[in-house]
Amino acid sequence: MQVRGYAARSPESPLSPWTFERRSPGAKDVRIRIEHCGVCHSDIHFARNEWAFTTYPCVPGHEIVGRVEQVGIGVTRYRVGDQVGVGCFVDSCRKCKSCADGFENYCETGVRMTYGSLEADGKTPTYGGYATQIVVDEAFVLKIPETLDPAGAAPLLCAGITTYSPLRHLGVSKGTRVAVMGLGGLGHMGVKLAASFGAEVTVLSHSPSKKADAQRLGAHDFVLTSGEGALTALAGRFDVILDTISAEHDLNGPVGCLKRDGTLIMVGASPTPFSIAAFPLIFGRRSIMGSLVGGLAETQEMLDHCGKHGITSDIERITPDQINGAFDRAVRGDVKYRFVIDCTKF
Repeated sequence: MQVRGYAARSPESPLSPWTFERRSPGAKDVRIRIEHCGVCHSDIHFARNEWAFTTYPCVPGHEIVGRVEQVGIGVTRYRVGDQVGVGCFVDSCRKCKSCADGFENYCETGVRMTYGSLEADGKTPTYGGYATQIVVDEAFVLKIPETLDPAGAAPLLCAGITTYSPLRHLGVSKGTRVAVMGLGGLGHMGVKLAASFGAEVTVLSHSPSKKADAQRLGAHDFVLTSGEGALTALAGRFDVILDTISAEHDLNGPVGCLKRDGTLIMVGASPTPFSIAAFPLIFGRRSIMGSLVGGLAETQEMLDHCGKHGITSDIERITPDQINGAFDRAVRGDVKYRFVIDCTKF
């Protein structure tokens, strides 16, 4: 079936209108009319081939919210009209230990990404949510609570689960001292979610202009890290530090802010390797861990939690003709805190 969307044709070219083919729904497939799609920084990296494995044309978008328009004969979980979402991947092997344990995001043979992968036929590229419709196996479709604003819910499918999963994995709860490094698309969701768990949340930022927003989002404290000795004064304070910074930065200071057995979570993908002193890790039994989105059950759990607590992303709504400008603004950090495309305008 023909679908309208926006695609990049090369690393240098702006995204522009493109009509392309989606597969017809199979027995277990759901056809979704896309209403909103968030703009993730990964979309920019991919469209501009900054990770060096993009194939063109490229239709980005993995923060997808819409309504079910058609279901296959074998679909049991969804009905026409349901509000649903699709996140960063649309299939996995479903056989490995990670998939069996509910961690499809860590599939040992590799997930099928919402865009930038190949369909089951091994030839047809997957295209993302900057489009009017998408067809996905029901097992990889998620229920979006009707209580949530659908546009604000779209970034939960990446920024939300990216921060929810490691905080839950570490058992963040009432009284846990959590620091969030960086207050952007990921960081603002980290603040909201950690606060909803009952944690004592501190935002660490080099920008004094972020203080008011940090407090509005639910942070209990704000520390300006650009001041001399700012991190030294926080030595041994935090159980968990959520590092959402994607630019080059030093980790030795933040590691020293962890308590014994504290963990620094890496979710911001810095472009350069880190140099870490061994002794602060050894003497404090401190850890550094990474985390990649979440499995399907955990993502549904996150969405239900957000529905219960009224949590959505802070967004700026845009139309398709504003996508290229939004990419440039996102690179400059000029958004609070996520762009969301009105996909009914394609």
